Amino acid sequence: MNRDKLRELSAQAGTPAYIFDLGEFERRAATVQRYFDGRLGMCFSIKANPFLLKYLPDAFDRIEVCSPGELTVCERLGADMSKVIFSGVNKTRPDVERAADDRVGVFTAESMLHLELINDAALRRDTVFELLLRVTDVKGGSQFGMDEAAVLDLIKNRAAYPGVKIVGLHYFTGTGKKKPKLIERELDYLIDLLGRIRSDLGFTVERVEYGTGLAVDYFDENADALEEERLAAITPKLHELADCCELTVEMGRFFAAPCGYYLTKVVDVKTNAGINYAIVDGGLHQLKYDGQLQGMQIPVIWQLGENADAAEAQPWNICGSLCTTADVLVRSCELKELKIGDVLAFCRTGAYSCMEGMSIFLSRDLPAIALYSEDKGLELVREPLRADRLNTPILYDDLKALL
Repeated sequence: MNRDKLRELSAQAGTPAYIFDLGEFERRAATVQRYFDGRLGMCFSIKANPFLLKYLPDAFDRIEVCSPGELTVCERLGADMSKVIFSGVNKTRPDVERAADDRVGVFTAESMLHLELINDAALRRDTVFELLLRVTDVKGGSQFGMDEAAVLDLIKNRAAYPGVKIVGLHYFTGTGKKKPKLIERELDYLIDLLGRIRSDLGFTVERVEYGTGLAVDYFDENADALEEERLAAITPKLHELADCCELTVEMGRFFAAPCGYYLTKVVDVKTNAGINYAIVDGGLHQLKYDGQLQGMQIPVIWQLGENADAAEAQPWNICGSLCTTADVLVRSCELKELKIGDVLAFCRTGAYSCMEGMSIFLSRDLPAIALYSEDKGLELVREPLRADRLNTPILYDDLKALL
């Protein structure tokens, strides 16, 4: 999307708002698919942006779901449940039963408890569910998954769980990986592990779901090229693992980040101690990049106001609406003269930002969310939400009236 189109759409969407460009999302998926060359499956982790699920490109074979709320999103949008990988560290019995009733494509087990719950749900339905065992980070472990010894023991004793068919492994250690060597080492580990399982246990791992954690360059105008270079570097090793099993590569941030724009309007301007300040109607509760505040880093920002084409730029501190000195979106950002009513668009906010912020801090309203494509135009998928309805203490009688 170019700046002129975004200026036009901002008048329709209002501020603060997120606009997600479906065409950009599809182009990023197509870029990844081209490198995968039909040999690797693609999984979109919807925690990065569940709003994109409504028009998920056909390039995606799988949808990773990690919570009951995300399962609700899939149900309400009529998603193909056979594509769903039901994951997450906190699977309760009701969660598993519900996913079982939805006939999700595959479950993951991050613990013995998960295995038992999934096995029980299958037996009650006189069926067998396909299962991926999650292996924890080989570098030292974390709260995710199970260590290798526990996974090998479960494979060895799989006959004790007739309600599940262990079809493979799930492996993801974290995000923000800028060095391809880190990912290549993980892939080497998986290739070695699959070989040892086959030789030591006589068991063939049919599938692996692997999350690369491939980094996104939020603060570089050459981001697309840098990210594609990183993708190209890890592809040969991904293909090597795909020679050993059916491989699905799961990513969220890498797919979604480039397609998003966060719009916020200047509501006040002033100069304090020689420093220019612009107060906007959004803030750090709505704008996040990879969990980072932007006070010390400057993302790509488009000015959509009348002065955007003015000759001279000057340094501005862009601050949000919250009553805290921490609410600084950018410091000393070179922008043309800002006036009340000007709209700023923060680029590459398609992943996590709309889901990760302290959304209801200080009872500020939640932004509108819209999807844009050339054929469908602008579609508002969430009206602005009154935060005071979400976090203000109310009496029991008031609650009954609301229900």
